[in-house]
Amino acid sequence: MKFQDRYSKTDRILHRLAFSTIPVQKALADIEDRIHAARLAEIEIRHPVFIASLPRAGTTLLLELLSSLDHFATHTYRQMPFLLTPMLWHTISSRFHDAPATVDRAHGDGMAISPDSAEAFEEVLWHAFWPEKYLKDRIVPWEADDRDAEGESERFMKSHMRKLIAINGGGSREEVRYLSKNNANIARIPTITRLFPDAVVLVPFRHPLDQASSLRHQHHRFNAIHAQETFTRRYMADIGHFDFGENFRPIDFGSWLDRIDTQPARRLNFWLQYWCAAFEHLLSHPCANVAFISYDACCATPANTLRQLGERIGLDGDGTDSLTAKADRLRAPRSHAAEASDVDRPLLDRALALHAELLGQAIG
Repeated sequence: MKFQDRYSKTDRILHRLAFSTIPVQKALADIEDRIHAARLAEIEIRHPVFIASLPRAGTTLLLELLSSLDHFATHTYRQMPFLLTPMLWHTISSRFHDAPATVDRAHGDGMAISPDSAEAFEEVLWHAFWPEKYLKDRIVPWEADDRDAEGESERFMKSHMRKLIAINGGGSREEVRYLSKNNANIARIPTITRLFPDAVVLVPFRHPLDQASSLRHQHHRFNAIHAQETFTRRYMADIGHFDFGENFRPIDFGSWLDRIDTQPARRLNFWLQYWCAAFEHLLSHPCANVAFISYDACCATPANTLRQLGERIGLDGDGTDSLTAKADRLRAPRSHAAEASDVDRPLLDRALALHAELLGQAIG
């Protein structure tokens, strides 16, 4: 089944209505704040966890593992399409919830999703308040002292996080923490850690040749999908999924896009350049809140790595044990054949040196 065929005519109308009325959703979110003020005031945002990296590094699997614990609240597909008003939409849509059906996600990587699956919808908030960061051909990284034009983003983000804890937290709200998986957050770590000084930012990575090859494969895959499915392209652009295909907007770490020779994205060199630019940027801006994770090590020694991860993000003993018990979920990703001869040797040497430096700092 094509991705867009999963959405009925009514679903598509609702999607277009929701994403064409973002200013209205912002206003409704303010009404939510007032209606639920007492309830939201009871919720403290403590030690949020942000999963962020270039795609194809196991970020979705990490999200699934952590979101399955009672310790966290995050976005799920049930918040679509009225993402900025989660409490209002939860009240309306809960009357029509069907038993969750599971389907393969559009990436063709064997990962299944349902309406209750966690997903990376936080990007819609960043796009709503920082449109100037999203150029036609790239995304401009955030700086620590950046402020949105109206000064509303910090208040809105924190209120939104409290709302997700209120409706998705499970258990005691006092014990539940916000969890985010959003690849593009590697472009705004200084802003995130300014807003949330006790946050932990998990940055998984893979061997550069493998990750670059997987990035290129997905880009080709989504180019083909977008050429055939106009709603799919619109859907992914609306939710801020600019990682691949005709919507592709790379993050311009250190203006790397202006320094490279013309490198069409069909070439592996381009994706390896992107990998280097991203991780050079992160390593040159060290942050105590950031924890690098070798996804390859996760797959090789999953129980040990998950135990270290649980301790790093501050889970208690029971929480760490629950996370470690999920070690059998970790498996090596599908391989997309790439040879060292496919890329320039100096570029590969640069990537391998970066990879060695990351391994020296990583969990696992």
